[in-house]
Amino acid sequence: MENMDDTSGSSFEDMGELHQRLREEEVDADAAAADEEDGEFLGMKGFKGQLSRQVADQMWQAGKRQASRAFSLYANIDILRPYFDVEPAQVRSRLLESMIPIKMVNFPQKIAGELYGPLMLVFTLVAILLHGMKTSDTIIREGTLMGTAIGTCFGYWLGVSSFIYFLAYLCNAQITMLQMLALLGYGLFGHCIVLFITYNIHLHALFYLFWLLVGGLSTLRMVAVLVSRTVGPTQRLLLCGTLASLHMLFLLYLHFAYHKVVEGILDTLEGPNIPPMQRVPRDIPAALPAAVLPAARLPTTVLNATAKALSVTLKSH
Repeated sequence: MENMDDTSGSSFEDMGELHQRLREEEVDADAAAADEEDGEFLGMKGFKGQLSRQVADQMWQAGKRQASRAFSLYANIDILRPYFDVEPAQVRSRLLESMIPIKMVNFPQKIAGELYGPLMLVFTLVAILLHGMKTSDTIIREGTLMGTAIGTCFGYWLGVSSFIYFLAYLCNAQITMLQMLALLGYGLFGHCIVLFITYNIHLHALFYLFWLLVGGLSTLRMVAVLVSRTVGPTQRLLLCGTLASLHMLFLLYLHFAYHKVVEGILDTLEGPNIPPMQRVPRDIPAALPAAVLPAARLPTTVLNATAKALSVTLKSH
């Protein structure tokens, strides 16, 4: 019996140890599984961290390249400085010279190699054209008045300069793109004078007079310079004829596209509700007595003639 009791006790102890050992193995297995999961999580987290570091490094390198490019561009501004380094007295003399045609065309004439004067003339033409648009009540359906004026003036300056330079290259003329920009830019000085006057004094006869005199002088100046730098009569005729035609027609376009019609004066004389076809010239009644000297009636006669001339001009258009 004692042996049986001892055996039964030892068997119970063995069962307890086995059960405890199984629990420890389960705990060890759970711990190993948890460690594996932590390892996988840490591995994914490490991959994401490495990816984020790479993206941040790429962004830093891109920003560094842009900053270095901006600094290099600022340093390259010195390249443009010679083209704008000019004294006001030189610009004034070149403006006056642009209205005086030259006679010596046997040797190449000197062309100013700067862009300050031409650029300022283009901006001046933009301001004058904008003034003409506003006074003529021009309506732009797509875009703005400022954008239209800038596009028109800069488009003509850059576009015609490039086109004439291409023709000069075909005609074997001795001129560079910079010289062509300067020549055409200073040639716009006559356009600025004509448009500034005719936008404020709306008389077509006055415009045609200034168009022939002022615009013609500036055009002849450019033509003479190109003739002195081109060899061959056919090449000279092609190059100079194209430049003269484009330059004079551009002035006509700027005037008739954005000029103020003189209907306001007739509206004040006859009323705004009368159709244009029914407007007839009429005399302004003289309020002076018969005893006054005939010289005193001179202003009334001038007003009558002016009203008739404006009416005929309006009907012709």
